Amino acid sequence: MPIGTTSADETPGELVGTSVQRREDPRLLTGEARYTDDIQHPHTIYLAIYRSQYAHAQIENIDTSAAENHEKVLAVYTHDDLVESGIEGLLPADEPDYGVSVEHPILASETVRYQGQPIAGVVATERDAARDALDLIAVEYNRLDAAVGPTNALDNAPTVHEEAPNNTAFEWEVGDERTTDEAFEEAAHTVAVDLVNNRVIPTAMEPRAAVAQYRDDELIVEMSSQNPHATRRDLSCSLGIPTNRITVRVPDVGGGFGAKLQPYTGHVLAAWCAMQLERPVKWQATRTEDLASMVHGRHHHTTIEAALDSEGLMQAIRARTVANVGGYLTYAGSFVPSVAYGRMLTGQYDVSTAHVVVTGVFTNTAPLSAYRGAGRPEACYAIERLANAAAREMDMDPAEFRRRNTIQSDEFPYKTPLGHTYDSGDYEKTLDAALDRVDYNNLRERQEELCEKGRYLGIGLSNYVEACGVGPSVIEGGLVRMNPSGEVVAMTGTQDTGQGHATSFAQVVAETLGVDYDDVEIVEGDTDRVPEGGGTVGSRSLTMGGNALRDGAEKLVEKGRKIAAGQLEAASADLNFVDGEFRVAGAPERSVTIQKVARAAYAGEVPEGVEPGLEETTFFTPDGETYPFGTHVAVVEVEPDSGEITVCRYVAMDDVGTQINPKLVEGQIIGGVAQGVGQALYEGAEYDDTGNLLTGSFQDYTVPKAEHIPSVEWGYRITPSPNNPLGAKGVGEAGAIAAPPAVVNAVVDALSPLGVTNLDMPLTSETVWRAVEDARRDC
Repeated sequence: MPIGTTSADETPGELVGTSVQRREDPRLLTGEARYTDDIQHPHTIYLAIYRSQYAHAQIENIDTSAAENHEKVLAVYTHDDLVESGIEGLLPADEPDYGVSVEHPILASETVRYQGQPIAGVVATERDAARDALDLIAVEYNRLDAAVGPTNALDNAPTVHEEAPNNTAFEWEVGDERTTDEAFEEAAHTVAVDLVNNRVIPTAMEPRAAVAQYRDDELIVEMSSQNPHATRRDLSCSLGIPTNRITVRVPDVGGGFGAKLQPYTGHVLAAWCAMQLERPVKWQATRTEDLASMVHGRHHHTTIEAALDSEGLMQAIRARTVANVGGYLTYAGSFVPSVAYGRMLTGQYDVSTAHVVVTGVFTNTAPLSAYRGAGRPEACYAIERLANAAAREMDMDPAEFRRRNTIQSDEFPYKTPLGHTYDSGDYEKTLDAALDRVDYNNLRERQEELCEKGRYLGIGLSNYVEACGVGPSVIEGGLVRMNPSGEVVAMTGTQDTGQGHATSFAQVVAETLGVDYDDVEIVEGDTDRVPEGGGTVGSRSLTMGGNALRDGAEKLVEKGRKIAAGQLEAASADLNFVDGEFRVAGAPERSVTIQKVARAAYAGEVPEGVEPGLEETTFFTPDGETYPFGTHVAVVEVEPDSGEITVCRYVAMDDVGTQINPKLVEGQIIGGVAQGVGQALYEGAEYDDTGNLLTGSFQDYTVPKAEHIPSVEWGYRITPSPNNPLGAKGVGEAGAIAAPPAVVNAVVDALSPLGVTNLDMPLTSETVWRAVEDARRDC
């Protein structure tokens, strides 16, 4: 069972802070959920996409005649067809303030820059026929050498884009180089670590999909997405249609993790085909297509250093990172590996100066972009691996080193040397709570005893802090309406992809209005019904959407107060709102429920100057970002002769501010830990020297099964954020941020008696075995 600590000023209400059962689960568990591929309109036709078999090549000729002659094929389209229809044929792409901007074609026409890049689309009356017809397309290529690895791509490698000399997409820096270098010159000790944050592939249960209709000059796209309003804008940009003629609707979504933030060729091309053929068009990616052409994540090569005084206090941090951006910059393609990563690199530690340089590099691989944590996991991995190396340099216990360097609770709000201002926290108490839970001192004694018997136990710590809660938009829309029946409809521009928004948002609205939880309906994922929104990204949903709905509900109460004042023949200032009733102060027997007020509002029984109805729209802006934090501890045992790793225990102690539903928070933590353990031990996207994806199926790309994930012992503390009324901080990415360094630090700790001091993810059995053998040879 989870344990928790609530600060003195945190007073959960009847619903907020309660583990209400998820209302989404019955549909999901009984098969009644409706995903994009379940949508079937009359006369639907099917799109399949022909993709490049090479990573880098010039296209000499595309022959689609055989495919066009297939009896069930209605059309085959290439880039030329898109341009001839009057559009530019481009996908929306990042245009960074620094670095270069390159065009990203919907369908490649002259050059392909990664294996799996779309070249042509086939539309047929049956799904299998469309896919079969792909084999009838003949493309003549002039193959080119490929630039694959991010560091190799900078060194006399083949050019990916002519606009980017030396394949440099951008170079970005943050911090103070001068003061940082001075600190290193004066340091009593310095320590450096070279790290590779491995490339991983988001593997949501549901691959990408879209169903597009075009009728009466209106485009309706139903699709699996995390950000329907941004997708509408992107479709408008690519297709040249005003946003007021485009509707994006999102049914149930089987996971996103950042990879479903932007529209891909399949989404845009399905919409364009629907416009050309005037029939509904469905595109459903295969798993192979997702692995090859959906955005990948991570892939940083980093050198990070610390300057220490004689007591082991960190005086300065500096880092240089080469970040792979793949063949094209995509949504957040420049932001993720640069700003979000670089600005979080000092972590939980009290460091006076820092300097970070990030170089984004084009390669002939699939584009990289946001993946659960989006820059924050890379930063946490670097600083937490460095913290262990620094502790080793000072001959200090890793826990003591962290305690000595952590930001103290009386220093908040704390301004970091890299530009963030942390809102609130008590890092040391969370560290101590995690160490107590794992029984750290006795565990260290057990480690020594087992080592004497030839068994290698390791303990890995990870202190994380992340910036979240805003995302691509600093505002979020919310609309709350109470119907004459007393039932409530609440709408916001975030998008549920499995987190439980319909549950947690209903808890917030129901408690604010004092109505029954079951009387609140949550609406997301429809750009025609929902106010403008920023979607679900960067752990912003509760902080932004939840607060928007809370504000909307409070505005609704205030309007209701004016109507109730007329009914009760009292001044509105004399009315208290308690448990869904407006009561006259000093005479609580004189009261009226908000449901009766709603009936009066729709009957026109309102005071002069008050509009009929009971509906309020709000746009919420927080006072700043939020900074959830915590300490995770992994305990592993390693068999050096085989390289086998067993995760014996995993303790997660997290502080994500106010928890609306602790059970949902726990689920998010465990899910994130599962993905973090996957990256640490199993997952790694690999290309050969020609840019051929070697891990293009689940036979080669290892996603951990349930049996590979340890049971997570979860505990929490609560320090509310002062930057939003709910005090929430965000939780969706925390586990994925904290887990990789915790696990890797544990494995290195286990093998340190054998001379192993560094390992790069994923820690496969072969990786561990080779590291042990190399260390033994060096002894």
